Amino acid sequence: MRLTKVLIAALALSVSSAVCRADNFSFTGNFSDINEVQLFTFSVGATSTVTLRTYGYAGGTNSAGQLIAEGGFDPILALFQGTGPTAIQIGQNDDGGCGFVPSDSVSGECWDTYLQLTNLAAGDYTVSIQDYANFANGPTLGDGFSGGALTGGTFIDFDGHNRDSHWAFDVLGVESAGNPTQPPTSPVPEPSSIALLGTGLAGLVTGVRRRMSA
Repeated sequence: MRLTKVLIAALALSVSSAVCRADNFSFTGNFSDINEVQLFTFSVGATSTVTLRTYGYAGGTNSAGQLIAEGGFDPILALFQGTGPTAIQIGQNDDGGCGFVPSDSVSGECWDTYLQLTNLAAGDYTVSIQDYANFANGPTLGDGFSGGALTGGTFIDFDGHNRDSHWAFDVLGVESAGNPTQPPTSPVPEPSSIALLGTGLAGLVTGVRRRMSA
């Protein structure tokens, strides 16, 4: 009976760790239009600190270890609690600032996005990426976006520098993330919590067997 209780407790602890783990996800792509908006969803398993940051404007290395070139458009990230048209806007960031993101070698500006939320409650969320100044209208996702990207048909920043269409951003410290038109993705674990569950229980059972046979 005592052995059974120990195994059940270990199983519950390990499964809880696997279900509520926090992982990092990286996304990259290109826009075909200056007022395009891309939506992504993510899930938080327990109250957490979640960070959203971009790399396309000034470049850098994302959480997947991929080197992102500078020269992309000036991005905006908007965050909504929930999914679909009724999701409520809870944050929006245009410029992360030089204390959080690097400066671009051409413009000298620190215009990548950095949005960090402490104590973000468990649940499902939607994040949008768009070009400056195509801000989310709010208060809901269904209210759309301003369509106010700088005119001219090409990607330029506020200072008039020519940019290109590529973007890159990370969602850090969440359980799962993906494009809402596709199933959520899971990163390659390092190592997997499920794998640790198996090895941990195997070690526990082996130890008990040795004690019983001694």
